[in-house]
Formats: sequence, C-alpha cells, structure tokens
Amino acid sequence: MTTGFDHILNWRLLAGSHPFPGPDGGTCINEAALVAAGLPYRAIRASADCPPCFSRPLSAYALGLNDAMPDRERHRLMAFVLRLSGSADTSMVEAERTRFLALASIRGLLPPLLDRAGLPDLAARCAEASVLPEALAAARAAAWRGGARAQAAALRRDWRAGALAAAVARTATAAIRAADDPRCAAEIAEGAAAFASGTWERAAAILDAALRIGRQAPDIDLVAARSRLDAARGMVDA
Repeated sequence: MTTGFDHILNWRLLAGSHPFPGPDGGTCINEAALVAAGLPYRAIRASADCPPCFSRPLSAYALGLNDAMPDRERHRLMAFVLRLSGSADTSMVEAERTRFLALASIRGLLPPLLDRAGLPDLAARCAEASVLPEALAAARAAAWRGGARAQAAALRRDWRAGALAAAVARTATAAIRAADDPRCAAEIAEGAAAFASGTWERAAAILDAALRIGRQAPDIDLVAARSRLDAARGMVDA
C-alpha cells in the first residue's frame, strides 16, 4: 500500500449520514467516496442519495456495513473509498451484483452462525449452495428452525439459547430479503457478527469481490484524493 493511501486511511468513518465532514473525517463510506472523487458533497442516508455514477447495489451494501460495523471495525471500508465513484453499470450487471451479494453472504456469513447454534446441517447447505435459489431455500429453512427454537427456548425460559435462536431466525430472514435488497446482505453480517468471529472481515471481502464484477471505477489520483480529503476536514486550505 502506498504512502498516499496510508494517509487516506486516516479518514474517520462514522455511522449515519453527515451534513459535512468534521475535522477528523466524520462521514460514512459513500460520503468519503464523494469527497475523494471530487464530487459535490451531500449527506447520504440511502443508496438512492448517491450520484448516478455509484453502483446502487454496491453503495447500499457498503452503507449497510458502514452503519452496522462497530467503530473498531469500520476502518476496513476505507480500502474501498476510491472504488465506488464510477462503478455504476447496466441494469443486468447491477442485478448480477445483487445476486452475488446475497449468495456470497449466505454462503460465507450464515454458516458460522448456524454452526454456533447447533445447526450443522443447515450450515452445510448454506456453504455448499452453488446458486441463489439453493441458498435461499437453505436460508428459509434456517429462518423457520431458528424461529421454532427461539419459541421453545422462551417456553423453557432459556434466554441464552433463545437469543441465539432468535439471531438465527432474524439473520436468515435478512438473507431471504437480500435477494432483492442488497442492504439486507449487510444485515446478515450484522446478525452473525455478535456470535461468529471474523464476520466483518468476511463481509469486507464480499464487498471487494462484488466490486470486481462489471465496470470498475476509473483510477483516482491518490495525491488529488488526499488533498480533497484533507481540505474537507480543514487540514489544508480548500
């Protein structure tokens, strides 16, 4: 990693939307990408707020991760700050990206949670799914079984088992919705992270892989990006 990019990584990402960067950065990942690319700044509350040159599925997933990640993990997203502007592609490619985010999240993020919950058969079904319909069928089974276990645990007043089973049901339900809404793919990571170590690292790797599908963002000069970010947070004259 170059020195220029090391400097960019010093930008501080925060959950939520922001009217303008603070002195230490203080934006979400998509807002930071606006600044780095030299685009007019705006607060980003949803992927629809991004400029048309941003891929909607990719920016939705990135925003979902940004808002769900704890502070100690959110810095991982700065590796993508130069790759979002200019990533928009045809509707066919965007649909492929949405399917990929759903399938990769079900295969990569659900299994550790299901194993932790004592559901190795469903974990294997998710991990081994080769196409999205197979993955969604496994997620539906996990949502149903997790819900049944949560109800049984509540009757036993086994709150610990109930919390884990409820997390399975909630996270698997998000996985089902991810087929249509890429932000729900980030909810899979959010649901699994409390129970499965390494979840955020795997979620960032999924974003990296999704960004390699279709049109790639044009190269942004590191020096220029660094200057824009510094100017936005008042480190140099705008």
